[in-house]
Amino acid sequence: MEFDRINEKLSILADAAKYDVSCSSSGCNRKNTSKGLGNSKASGICHTFTEDGRCVSLLKILLTNHCIYDCAFCVSRKSNDVQRAAFTVQEVVDLTINFYRRNYIEGLFLSSGIFKNADFTMERLVRIAKKLRTEENFHGYIHLKTIPGASEELLTEAGMYADRMSINLEMPTELGLKLVAPDKSHDDVKKPLNFVNHKMKELNADRQLIRSTPKFVPAGQSTQMVIGATPENDMEIMHTANRFYKDYNLKRVYYSGYIPINHNDTLLPSIGTQAPLLRENRLYQTDWLMRFYHFDVHELLNVANPHLDTDIDPKLSWALRNLHLFPVDINTADYQQILRIPGIGVTSAKKIVAARKFGKIRTYQLKRLGIAYNRARYFMRCEDDAFQRFELLPTQIKNKILSNSQSKYLKTDPQQLILFPS
Repeated sequence: MEFDRINEKLSILADAAKYDVSCSSSGCNRKNTSKGLGNSKASGICHTFTEDGRCVSLLKILLTNHCIYDCAFCVSRKSNDVQRAAFTVQEVVDLTINFYRRNYIEGLFLSSGIFKNADFTMERLVRIAKKLRTEENFHGYIHLKTIPGASEELLTEAGMYADRMSINLEMPTELGLKLVAPDKSHDDVKKPLNFVNHKMKELNADRQLIRSTPKFVPAGQSTQMVIGATPENDMEIMHTANRFYKDYNLKRVYYSGYIPINHNDTLLPSIGTQAPLLRENRLYQTDWLMRFYHFDVHELLNVANPHLDTDIDPKLSWALRNLHLFPVDINTADYQQILRIPGIGVTSAKKIVAARKFGKIRTYQLKRLGIAYNRARYFMRCEDDAFQRFELLPTQIKNKILSNSQSKYLKTDPQQLILFPS
């Protein structure tokens, strides 16, 4: 009987948690000693991904789907006619340990609807993390969702036990948020993000002097925006992400394509509208370019180009708009210039810079280095190049690349999208 009751709760609260995609574990280095459970350092977190890219490697649940808010886009909103459930603190602890011992999971991703008030909910999330760490000696990965409005004391305690903390921005702009969740504000998100960020910096500085200073949210903070529920364009979305990266030192911003769940709200896309997976993918590619390719967001999206191209990735789109910067001579250009060539990724750019120390690089060598040559060839030249192709117009280059049926990079089936640009 007890098993059936827990299993029913798990079914309800795991299903309710599937809309939150911000559960990456990158950046964690929590070590085990000798007798504890789990270890997120030795082999890292074991990820499994669904076809649309969502991480399912963690025990990913809500503490409860009861909520005092009535956000139109949320399946757990108080006015929605869904089956409600709530775990006790001990039930979540037991589930995590039992799932881990069976090798089902490598950690816990715990969020919650807000019941009673922010502190009441956050206190229970903290108790779960504390019990796992101090009573169960659990050294696996723990990701806690920050509850907007929770006290600084609870946020501080949560940061001592969690590897990562996150709080959802929900909509890219304040105007969009007020449209579908009038009781919420971006300021409610900025305040805890700012507090945790400053606390991390403070304790990291202390650790330089005192080695015993405890770790505080070692895997950093993240946030998530719902895409497609409100009318923001790609420029507004990515400019918001860029601002939050800079202001709060976030590890990741996640972009979740809105999945229609409400039959009656005319403000939101209707049931049957397909989740914008291709757009979601393009936003992740843009995010990748900003974080690892050193692109400024204004180069990729601006008033003249507020929307991402659905046919080609944002790096290629940028290159076609800036052909005056090409071709790049692979044998003389610096690393940053090479990195901006479509078809050349971070690893390949580093290989090129290392390889040319031993002599001039030719076409056959570039192909062996693993670049996407059929794309890169329009934007670079090397020792044995022919130069005629550099006279092509942007539309001609785009059409030639698109016509290359061998390039898996260009498939637009959402199940075959390539997430990261090169």
